[in-house]
Amino acid sequence: MHAPQHLRYSKEHEWLDEAASPAVVGITRHAAEALGDVVFVELPEVGRVVVAGEPCGELESTKSVSDMYAPVSGEVVEINDAVVEDPALVNSDPFGAGWLFKVRIDGEAEGLLSADEYAAFCGE
Repeated sequence: MHAPQHLRYSKEHEWLDEAASPAVVGITRHAAEALGDVVFVELPEVGRVVVAGEPCGELESTKSVSDMYAPVSGEVVEINDAVVEDPALVNSDPFGAGWLFKVRIDGEAEGLLSADEYAAFCGE
């Protein structure tokens, strides 16, 4: 698994690019591969305040439906309409075109893992 070094990761397999402004959220390649072919994406609405560790959307694949968790608390300021229209982007480019939403972080991003910590968490 390749986990980009500049991102931070949740134990629920979301990634956060907090260097971007606003911060960008997606799911990891590990999660995308475990899900299988993603066929439907439900993202939080723009303006919604999400809370770190709480469900904020769903990803449906040919295998199952999985909750998506907010890696940080804050206000959703943009969603990726491209993944709503073409959910396969989550599988083909989870760290690029398959990003999910952008959030204006409220407070500190706590409890997230570095790329190396995430790889170890995933047993790699």
